[in-house]
Amino acid sequence: MSDFEIVAREDFSEVTYLLEVRHPQMARAAKPGQFVIVMEHEKGERIPLTIADFDHDKGTITLVIQAVGKTTREMQRNCRVGTHLHAMVGPMGIPSHIGQAKKVICVGGGLGVAPVYPQARAYKESGAYVIGVLGFRNQSLMFWEDKFRACCDELIVCTDDGSAGIKGLVTEGIRQAIARHADIDEVVAIGPPIMMKGCADATRALGIKTLVSLNPVMVDGTGMCGGCRVKIGDTVKFACVDGPDFDGHQVDFDDLMARLGRYKSTEKSALEAFNESCRIRATADTVAPDKAADPH
Repeated sequence: MSDFEIVAREDFSEVTYLLEVRHPQMARAAKPGQFVIVMEHEKGERIPLTIADFDHDKGTITLVIQAVGKTTREMQRNCRVGTHLHAMVGPMGIPSHIGQAKKVICVGGGLGVAPVYPQARAYKESGAYVIGVLGFRNQSLMFWEDKFRACCDELIVCTDDGSAGIKGLVTEGIRQAIARHADIDEVVAIGPPIMMKGCADATRALGIKTLVSLNPVMVDGTGMCGGCRVKIGDTVKFACVDGPDFDGHQVDFDDLMARLGRYKSTEKSALEAFNESCRIRATADTVAPDKAADPH
């Protein structure tokens, strides 16, 4: 049996869930901005997941996952307290450079709210004034507001439908923060590529340093496969070993989104096959008791 025991789980919504995994050595080594590669079972897919939190004292790594594809839905079904992950490799990637910034905006959109939390906390611990900008589709999908209020000097919540905070995208939150503070040193943004592109566009004309965490398709996490290559200015980088943090003003987001879109049909087929297997299993579980009760 592996040593990667799941010691806590929390479900934030029907599709978003948290797993806390015991691994003291990894927890001691983890830093903001890094990620792990996880396999749920021996024949499972290897998927990269950004570290959402780590606790040196408890010896745990926290992952926040959105069940959008076959593997993440399978993990949502199977990963319970007391079960074990087959493999978890990390921490991987270059840790975020916190530096000496005095005033920072930390932006998280959707699932990106989780991985930007360690960075917001690290900036606060370094003495910076931290403004958090969190974006969700609606209030029911919100999570970790309390954690961000504990490490942010200001917190701006944005929802698409206005059910919480201000109505609008995170770019509106950035605009409001910049309007109140003319001395922003850095912006850190993590979320869907289209959101990070919007954040970079919002700060480019003002010359505010903007860092984004990229999420291209990744296989081995060592730079060998080349699947996670991204265009940064005039150069090609590998997100797994050169990132995942990059200068948002230099990232070719159109190329990134095009590359991510190439695998949509494969991902869809895998998810459909998984859903069908779940349907067959549910049907079998329903029929079995009736057969067992039949004396013939």
